[in-house]
Amino acid sequence: MGIKRIHLQFLLIFSLFVSTPVFAQNFFNTDYDPEKSYILLTHPTVENIERIRYLIDNRILYVGETEFIGIYFYAERYDYSETIRYIRDNNLEKFHLQRLTGTLTLDNIFEPNDFTNNFDIMFSQSKGLILFGGPDIQPEAYGEVKNLSEVTDPQRHLMELSLVFHLLGSNKNPNFTPFLERNPKYFILGICLGMQTMNVATGGTMIQDIPTELYDAHTPQEIVQLDRDNIHRNYWQEIFDNPQLMPVNFHPLRLEIGSFFEKEVHWNKSNISPKVLSAHHQAVEDLNSCWEVTARSMDGKVIEAIHHKKYPNVFGVQFHPEVTALYEDMEEYKFSPRDVPQTYHQIIGRDGVKFEKLFWKRVSRAIN
Repeated sequence: MGIKRIHLQFLLIFSLFVSTPVFAQNFFNTDYDPEKSYILLTHPTVENIERIRYLIDNRILYVGETEFIGIYFYAERYDYSETIRYIRDNNLEKFHLQRLTGTLTLDNIFEPNDFTNNFDIMFSQSKGLILFGGPDIQPEAYGEVKNLSEVTDPQRHLMELSLVFHLLGSNKNPNFTPFLERNPKYFILGICLGMQTMNVATGGTMIQDIPTELYDAHTPQEIVQLDRDNIHRNYWQEIFDNPQLMPVNFHPLRLEIGSFFEKEVHWNKSNISPKVLSAHHQAVEDLNSCWEVTARSMDGKVIEAIHHKKYPNVFGVQFHPEVTALYEDMEEYKFSPRDVPQTYHQIIGRDGVKFEKLFWKRVSRAIN
C-alpha cells in the first residue's frame, strides 16, 4: 500500500474515532508529512517534551530532522491542554500531538481491537517509539489481584499495553503476528513504567512492591534501614517533611557481562558500576522468553534493564536517563536527613554521566 493511500486511510479511520476534532490534537488529520520521519512519544507531558528538547539541544540525543508525535488516549486522567499551550506558545514545530479514542478493556488489549488499524498506521509512518515513566499498571493486566499497587491511571495503561502488544506480540496471544515482523529494526525505548509496560504487554508479571515482597520491609522506617543500594526510591521523605529530601535514590547497576551495555552501549569499564537515578517501587518479575536481562540491582534481585532478543533496537531501562539534572549542576538535594546536599550531577559523578551519554548515543544510532 502506498504512502498516500495509507495517509488517506488514516484520515478516514480517525474521522470515525474522533467525534470533535481539535486541530492541535489530531496531527495525522492535519499536518502529517509523508516526506518526514517521526518518533512517537507516549504520555507527552510538558515535562517529557522539555526533557527531549534538553537532550537534543545539549547534543546528548541526536535525531537529525526527525520530529515527534505525542500520542495519548482520550480517557487518560492527565489533562493535555497544558501540553497544547506549551507547544503552541513555544512554536515547537517539531512536536505534535495525536489524541486517540476508542474502547479498550482488559478483555481486548491483547487482541485486534478499535485501535489496531490506527496502531498499524502509526507504526508504518514512524521510525520508533519512546514509552515514558508513570504510575503502576493494574495487576489484573498480568493476572494478579491488586494488593500492593497504586493504580491511578488505568486507561493510560490499557492503551500503552495494547500498543506494545501490537508492536511486539505476546504469549497472551501467540497467534498474533507483531507489527515489527514487517520492520525488525523499528526502535522502541521503555523508561521505568515504559519497561514495565514492555514486560507486561509481552506476557510478563510484576513485583507489586519491592520492599515488601523482596525485603520484608513494610514501613518507611523499616525500608530506610535497608542497604541504600536496595532502595529504589526515597522513603525518608515519608518520615520527615523536608523539601530538600530528594524523591528518588541513586544506586549502582550490575551490568550483565557480554550483554547489551558492553557490546552495544560500549561501556567498557567492567570494574565500575555506574550510578543511576531510580524512582519506583515495582519491578519486573517473570519475563517472556523474548527478553534478555542486561542489568540488575547490585544484589541481583531487581531487573534494571532488558533487551529484545529478536528486534535489535528494542530495549528498556528501569532507571531514568532522561532527567535533565543528571547532566549539569542544578538544585541540591539529599537522600537522608544526615546527608550533605548535592546536585544529581555530582551524585552520579563523571562515570555516571559518561554512562548515561553512551546510552543516549545507542538510542541515537537506533533512531538514525
